[in-house]
Amino acid sequence: MSLGGLLDGPPAVVAAGVDVFSGALRAQGASVADVDWRPPGFGDAGDLAALALDPRRAAANRTAVERVLAAGSVLVDVRPAREVLGLEGRTLLHSGPPLTWEAASGPMRGALIGACLFEGWASTVADAEALLASGGVELEPCHHRSAVGPMAGVTSPSMWAWCLEDPVGGGRAYCNLNEGLGKVLRMGAFGEEVLTRLAWMRDVLGPLLARAVRSMAEPLDVKAVLAQMLQMGDEGHNRNRAGSLMTLRELSPALVALDAPSDDVAAALRFIGGNEHFFLNLGMPAAKLAMDAARDVPGSTLVTVMARNGTEFGVQTAGTGDRWFTGPAQTPVGLFLGDYGPEDANPDIGDSAIMETYGVGGFSMAAAPAIVRFVGGTVPDALATTERMYQLTLAENPAMAIPILGFRGAPTGIDVLAVARTGWLPQINTGMAGRVAGTGQVGAGLVQPPRECFEQALAALAEEARAATAA
Repeated sequence: MSLGGLLDGPPAVVAAGVDVFSGALRAQGASVADVDWRPPGFGDAGDLAALALDPRRAAANRTAVERVLAAGSVLVDVRPAREVLGLEGRTLLHSGPPLTWEAASGPMRGALIGACLFEGWASTVADAEALLASGGVELEPCHHRSAVGPMAGVTSPSMWAWCLEDPVGGGRAYCNLNEGLGKVLRMGAFGEEVLTRLAWMRDVLGPLLARAVRSMAEPLDVKAVLAQMLQMGDEGHNRNRAGSLMTLRELSPALVALDAPSDDVAAALRFIGGNEHFFLNLGMPAAKLAMDAARDVPGSTLVTVMARNGTEFGVQTAGTGDRWFTGPAQTPVGLFLGDYGPEDANPDIGDSAIMETYGVGGFSMAAAPAIVRFVGGTVPDALATTERMYQLTLAENPAMAIPILGFRGAPTGIDVLAVARTGWLPQINTGMAGRVAGTGQVGAGLVQPPRECFEQALAALAEEARAATAA
């Protein structure tokens, strides 16, 4: 047949992989032959079999998913981190799995240095580095204290923290306040402008927000805001425009009604209104609440945490509690600011992957096609990514509906077994911090966890399954 004759008759199509493409063609009357092919999986065959045959798994995963879907999140207070996170003495929280100063990447070191300067524990950068290198500051993951922090995630005692509560299960989760974009502490910057902004947030913004939140007749329903965001073009991780504006709408009356200097109130409103990511630090603890609700369910293969510290990527699962499974953090691929390029980007960093763990962010890119202009790719890529994530998850979240997919619920509940069987890894969209301490943000892009995390989790879950069968 000549090339020109390809369209003389009806098309005959051979399709491999997920059935979205072939289903769409059949709906149009085309003849489609499906080929049962999937990317190669990974993991020990015995471990895969042990998990697949674990009689506890189905019921355990149902329990874990039901807890995730049922969890709520309301904003109940804003308080100093020292009080709500128990940060005694010289203690700093950071994103991701446990980390030492020696292993810390450039942006993490920059954020830790900045926090020491901000707290007055050191007066110069050299003094801060010496203090951290000597072990004079205790470092601990945010997740170990029911908290989360974007990018470096560094939280110090004097910072103010959002306090969210799950009205269903009673859990609490916390996050510091978002500084905005550019040269900010969470991106590893620690210059004078960073410290000045942090001091204003400590002395003015935090106290105003605390008074405003406590005066509200009804607490802000953060889960409801997150659900509405998906209807308005946000995906909840790298695009938070609608969510931040809705939060500003809810907080503004309470802020304006305060008996406080008008200049301070105006500055607070201006700061919130000019910060497109202001809501992210509310969305993250909301997702943390939901995933913490699924902790400690024996036999469950659901992932409860994905987090990165700029050196390692770590995951936790419902069936293995607080154990971390780690691998080397990967460097995102995406778009860069100004003259920055791939050589300037640090490996993946931040607790904000809790959004993907919950099923939004990179998992719900189909809800926010405009996100591709920020992280790279195309609109079809965004749609295909969400479709692929359904293959890795245990449920669809009806509260997080995606309009362009017929209001299908977001893919929720990453299943370690499904990841291992398919060989596909969860998709995360993220900001990129500069590799050199003090640089700040250099871009945004897409990244996946290292396979090692899931291989370790698979082996640990399989060991638990065998022990339960033998008992």
